[in-house]
Amino acid sequence: MNITIGITLGDPAGVGTETIIKIFRDPRMLEMATFVLYGSSKALAYYKSKVEDGESVNYTLVRSAADAVEGKLNLVECGKGDVKITPGSPSAEYGAVAVESLRRAAADVKEGDVDLLVTAPINKNSMDEAGFGAVGHTEFLAGEFGGEPLMLMCSEIMKVGLATIHLPVAEVAAALSKELITKRIAQLDRALREDFGVHKPRIAVLALNPHAGDGGLLGDEEQQIIAPAIRESYDGGILAFGPFAADGFFAAGTFKKYDAVLAMYHDQGLAPFKTLTPNGVNVTTNLSVVRTSPDHGTGYDIAGRGVADESSMRNAIYMALDIFRSREREEEYAANPLKHYERERGGRDANVKDIKELKETE
Repeated sequence: MNITIGITLGDPAGVGTETIIKIFRDPRMLEMATFVLYGSSKALAYYKSKVEDGESVNYTLVRSAADAVEGKLNLVECGKGDVKITPGSPSAEYGAVAVESLRRAAADVKEGDVDLLVTAPINKNSMDEAGFGAVGHTEFLAGEFGGEPLMLMCSEIMKVGLATIHLPVAEVAAALSKELITKRIAQLDRALREDFGVHKPRIAVLALNPHAGDGGLLGDEEQQIIAPAIRESYDGGILAFGPFAADGFFAAGTFKKYDAVLAMYHDQGLAPFKTLTPNGVNVTTNLSVVRTSPDHGTGYDIAGRGVADESSMRNAIYMALDIFRSREREEEYAANPLKHYERERGGRDANVKDIKELKETE
């Protein structure tokens, strides 16, 4: 099956377009899937002039992903054709380009013409000025495709999920509940199994307060909310542990013992993740569509200088493909559990007797 990947170019004043150009200087990328970019041709032309050094990146203009040409880099034009690119300078005009890019990509997913999404960084203020109506990518995609998404930061070193996402710190404690944390643990367990192929995930859950509340001296959320959620999850068959004080947990390298970590709020999880892991990927799980993005922002301070590192964006593309294929395998196994059994036991030829016995008990 030929997979079609939609890539939004994000804020035209940021580094997103530049990183995409650098990635597709390697023609082998086009052998992996059919790619459809959503963004401004003016931005592509501008950043091509800044980063090309012998390998040209060409694209084909198409009206939608339905017209995408296999083996070509396709572009769906978004925004006004005469937009002027000024790197590092956010504006409502650039926000409008990013909004249209995301909306058109989501529409093509709904039509079945795009299989998965990779999104370049946006400026939330610029998009709000352009009438976006959502806090960010995660909230927009939840509205478009249903479900309550889990934000999961991924790298080869660690995976960190968030109990609350884009929420002011002053509102975090009031937003936490046993029900929410229990749900997040279940979402994280499911994502690790279905999206990453972890058979029996081990999940560490962080505390909210310093020193995990110090027995209630520094707050009782651990005793009243977090620990009961962990116990309920464990009793339900999920290997959840904690709550762990966040500072010592990362400083001592305890995260290495677990398949993923659930943090209580945005910076509690992302600060150590970005410090300890290079070129990570932001994955939006618990949605019907696979969506990934680089773990960095618009990079206004370096936009247009040709020095942006494309590694995180490339990893986002690779990981999106891996997750998409992992979900396909899980669906196949669910439809044919005997085949799943064969795989787990080492293959048909090695386990004829076992499979025969299994059939006889069904």
